[in-house]
Amino acid sequence: MPGLLRGVARTAVVAGTATAVSNRVSRRQQGRWAAQQGHQEPAAQPAPPAGAAPAASDMSSNLEQLKQLGDLRAQGVLTEAEFEDQKRKLLGN
Repeated sequence: MPGLLRGVARTAVVAGTATAVSNRVSRRQQGRWAAQQGHQEPAAQPAPPAGAAPAASDMSSNLEQLKQLGDLRAQGVLTEAEFEDQKRKLLGN
């Protein structure tokens, strides 16, 4: 049973991270489009997913999230600065 709970918790953290990254990319794209049109609006920061904070303390979850962030950076979805910011938030530094 603990293995199942760990898997569910990991899935929740991964889904929360994917949602947060997706939202950030969407906001960044909207900002760029608005800037091109001359009407740039400041983007609001969303609240972190409710279920992600307690499960984030698990080291294996952190490693999995770091791998995903690295993959997103390698694909060009995240810039180096965004990657470093997300990594810093994930590691709590």
